[in-house]
Amino acid sequence: MHKYLNFMAALVTGLGLLAGPGAAQENPVTAIDIALEPDATMIKHAEAANARLREVFPNGYALDATHRPHITMLQRFVQTAALDKVYAAVGDVLAVEKPAGLTLKAFKYDFVVWDKTGVAVILIEPTDQLIRFQQKLIDAIAPFTVEKGTAAAFFTTTDDREISQPTIDYVARYVPASSGKKLVPHVTVGVASPDYLKKMVAEPFDTFTFSSAALSVYQLGNFGTARKKLQAWQLK
Repeated sequence: MHKYLNFMAALVTGLGLLAGPGAAQENPVTAIDIALEPDATMIKHAEAANARLREVFPNGYALDATHRPHITMLQRFVQTAALDKVYAAVGDVLAVEKPAGLTLKAFKYDFVVWDKTGVAVILIEPTDQLIRFQQKLIDAIAPFTVEKGTAAAFFTTTDDREISQPTIDYVARYVPASSGKKLVPHVTVGVASPDYLKKMVAEPFDTFTFSSAALSVYQLGNFGTARKKLQAWQLK
């Protein structure tokens, strides 16, 4: 399969931005996702792809206010008591780096299979500037990062209490497994059967460019989903 499928575990970061009660204030460690939120151009393409997928897989989720398209830049365990310092450190990076000025190119659909269900994404070409921005974020929050966390670091609800061990392990090894030259930027657009997605990926893809509109910090949920927005910055 396509070489970009090496990022299998990362794809599930796009499965949802769901609202609900969080446990971050009760936990000494919080699992976070620092994510770029794309402009209207990418959102339009992502919503069109999502609508197509839901026609053939009605049980899939819709991209809406609780499932926002986003591009994961970094996942880490951080000290919950230091979250304000994490936000300040990210803000300092934004004062120097200008991700709003990035022109990003979407070039392909791809997918991976997770528990017999295909997870579809729009792949984005990595750039040196994007990789540098990620490294700045890694360095900025390093003083507040911890190597390991438990299920208590993640966002759960009364209906969704489980945090899988692969989810915990993935966050722990996001750096270096998905950083630097191993960064595979993408926007997750929905789910469908693997057989359908094989045909979709094989179709011609009209490349397009877009920019980022905001940067957000989320608390992660199961399978790396960005579940609870903790902080956000509009990019100008």
